Amino acid sequence: MPRTSGPETREKLIRAAEEVFAAQGVDGAQIRDIVTLAGQSNPSAVQYHFGSRAGLLDAVMAGRLARTEAALAPLLAAAADDGPALRELIALLVTAEATELRSDRGRRCLRISAQLSHESGVRTRVPHPTLAGTAYWRLICRVEEALAAAGLPEAVRLERLDLALTLIGAAMADRARHYLDGAASLTGEELFLADLTGTTTAFLLAAAPRTEGVPHE
Repeated sequence: MPRTSGPETREKLIRAAEEVFAAQGVDGAQIRDIVTLAGQSNPSAVQYHFGSRAGLLDAVMAGRLARTEAALAPLLAAAADDGPALRELIALLVTAEATELRSDRGRRCLRISAQLSHESGVRTRVPHPTLAGTAYWRLICRVEEALAAAGLPEAVRLERLDLALTLIGAAMADRARHYLDGAASLTGEELFLADLTGTTTAFLLAAAPRTEGVPHE
């Protein structure tokens, strides 16, 4: 009988969860499928190692964030004294996120994290616990500062920033799906990333709408 204890089993469960969460969706994934794929016969293996389904998902995302941080932190540090414009900040984020496209594991995690983009805490300025103190969150704060300098009202810039992260996540997840399925993409990766950077920047910097005469619900 396969053991349910030890770091090797824990890693097998994380790898299996990445596959199942990506294929079935965060809400639709069946824990029994994860346990089976990990080669475990004990149905309580997830609870033993992670405490709960949510704990397993957090572990998957912690690994994904660690890889992105390793790419983003040096990029952000190098740009720290240059006062980068908004487009450069978005380019740093897109470049770091795109490193997950290099492997099937990263591609699966992009598909998972796209479903969780609204949990970042941007709208309330309270980061998700996994993002507190990270280069990712520091970059988000700098993007908001750039939007404030551009004259966008607070509510508008926070909502746009949250939606921009959703846009980037969805675009990356779609590209990841193409790679995983072996499907052809309309554009090469370099053009895709450049267009995603430009499109996101343009969205963020669009003129704030006038509220006069706009109906409110």
